Amino acid sequence: MITVKLTFLGTTSKDGDCPTLYETETGDIVVQGDRLTDPEALEQLQDVKDSETFVVIPRSLLTRFAPKE
Repeated sequence: MITVKLTFLGTTSKDGDCPTLYETETGDIVVQGDRLTDPEALEQLQDVKDSETFVVIPRSLLTRFAPKE
């Protein structure tokens, strides 16, 4: 098992709730948010692996806290 160190980037929620952005030590972004469960939306996704899940992220969270580079 590989241990990943996360750095908190920010959240637009209150009381420690999601959505939240984190960054790994390799520069990858980890997103915490509500799972996408709408069957019609899920049908539109392409090339989905069994290991993948999808979360809904407000644009304001990304524009405010996502790294610019």
